[in-house]
Amino acid sequence: MEGDQAASANAARKEETQARQRSTIGFPYADLNTAVDLANAIHDHVGSGDCDDDQLAAWTNQSVKSSGFRTQIYAARMFGVLEGEGSRHRLSELGRSIVDPNRAREARAKSFQMVPLYKAIFDGHRGGVIPPTAALEREMVGLGVAEKQKERARQVFERAAEQAGYFEHGRNRLVMPGIAQGPSREDENPQEELHGGGNGSGGGGGGKEPPIDPIIAGLLARLPKSGDVWPIAERKLWLQLLEGSFQLIYKDAPAKLSPPPGDADYRKEHGMPPNPEAKGSIFD
Repeated sequence: MEGDQAASANAARKEETQARQRSTIGFPYADLNTAVDLANAIHDHVGSGDCDDDQLAAWTNQSVKSSGFRTQIYAARMFGVLEGEGSRHRLSELGRSIVDPNRAREARAKSFQMVPLYKAIFDGHRGGVIPPTAALEREMVGLGVAEKQKERARQVFERAAEQAGYFEHGRNRLVMPGIAQGPSREDENPQEELHGGGNGSGGGGGGKEPPIDPIIAGLLARLPKSGDVWPIAERKLWLQLLEGSFQLIYKDAPAKLSPPPGDADYRKEHGMPPNPEAKGSIFD
């Protein structure tokens, strides 16, 4: 009887210990670069198609049965780079961005915050500094990382933060990387937009139309859309600005000179046609 009770107590303690060692918040055991490696392998071989474990392991020179390969798969899905069911894998929308050099920086920054643990730490220290190593590990435990996993969780977290660009302003603070927005098509060539692509389809042998003055283009850009409310006072002001722009941009025609005195008689005497510019001549 006592032996059974002791065995039950030992089993309960073992179960309690295992429960304490089980993490309750998601985080990967492999860093962001390993996830990107898998994404690049899929992109290079099947593009937006899917593949199975055997193919992906072969493409990355790994054994499909190795724990390292399974760890990479788990990390890639945790970072939001891969998706699929069972042993089938394909790039997610974020994964397609992360293999694109023009979008990789932004995609890496987003992937970092796909991890629940990393998102919690980022939100908790936004605008401040993150604590030193020991304190950071204690914080991770408080967020749900198992005690025995805290060191590895911190190490992978720091590597991933570096790879995602969050340590660009120092390793003691997490700063969302700045993403430079590329120029839009309108910004690259506003005159082309105004002229319907600049193909000159209305005539002229397909050549480009002359560019509109920036002042006029700016006023045209301020026109409301059809059907929008546009008060009369604002319409008048817009027309006044347009008229003033015309005076600034365009020149008046040169004044025409009147024919010299006696010009009509001279032309008549020598059998010349009348001067079309003359007014009130004897030929009128």
